[in-house]
Amino acid sequence: MGATNEQLGVMKLSDALRKAQSIGLDLVEVAPNANPPVCRIVDFGKFRYALAKQEKEKKTSGSKLKEVKFRVNIDPHDYLTKVRHAEEFLDKGNKVRVQLQFRGREMAHQELGMALMHRVKGDLLTMAQVEMEPRQMGKSINMTLSPLPQNKRKRKFEPPSEAYVEDVPEEGDDE
Repeated sequence: MGATNEQLGVMKLSDALRKAQSIGLDLVEVAPNANPPVCRIVDFGKFRYALAKQEKEKKTSGSKLKEVKFRVNIDPHDYLTKVRHAEEFLDKGNKVRVQLQFRGREMAHQELGMALMHRVKGDLLTMAQVEMEPRQMGKSINMTLSPLPQNKRKRKFEPPSEAYVEDVPEEGDDE
């Protein structure tokens, strides 16, 4: 393949090297296992830089652990917002730790906390699989979710779309 990405076809090694040198670039073997081997005429320094950049991008896309905290008596709108955030984290390929904290007298109604955790689990079922079931530890209940494969994820709670606001002239504006 040439410097401008045009196909040069099958040619002898000596002809390919001569063509690369005449342009002032390098002949780089891209697919050695192909028959015949595939080569490109490129600047070798730029080629190595692009490969290093791709490798780095693969490494940084590794999953991080994000945390979403809930309370037992959470408002429905706040619940929806937090579930949307969790869904967004999962969509980016991150694991999510869901934590529910009890305070004071809330400890008397731990069954409400477990019910909320099962609700979260059910709502995020289309995006994640449960890595660690909801488990009580002291004054909190923790659960860890890991994202499903990219092709199996289906968002249930879409983020609210930005409403289009039309610029309406005020009364008295004569434009």
